[in-house]
Amino acid sequence: MVRRRAVVKGRVQGVFFRDTCRRVALEHNVAGSAANLSDGTVEVILEGEPANVEEVLEWCRSGPSYADVSSVEISEEDPQGLEGFRIA
Repeated sequence: MVRRRAVVKGRVQGVFFRDTCRRVALEHNVAGSAANLSDGTVEVILEGEPANVEEVLEWCRSGPSYADVSSVEISEEDPQGLEGFRIA
């Protein structure tokens, strides 16, 4: 089990990024959350099997069709035992 925090930059708010991320994460059996931050970025927290988390991170690098992702900053954190996926 791993935990990753990703800060996604670009045109990522108002383009269904968080909701689509939730769907992709649940399809890959990954728990976590997605939240809009005040600086226009989206923060994504992911917990799950390493390969599954990497699949969701790969999706984050492009996002949904209306998004324009310019960069994704990823950091490792200690797993917290999250369940489900929350949108904040």
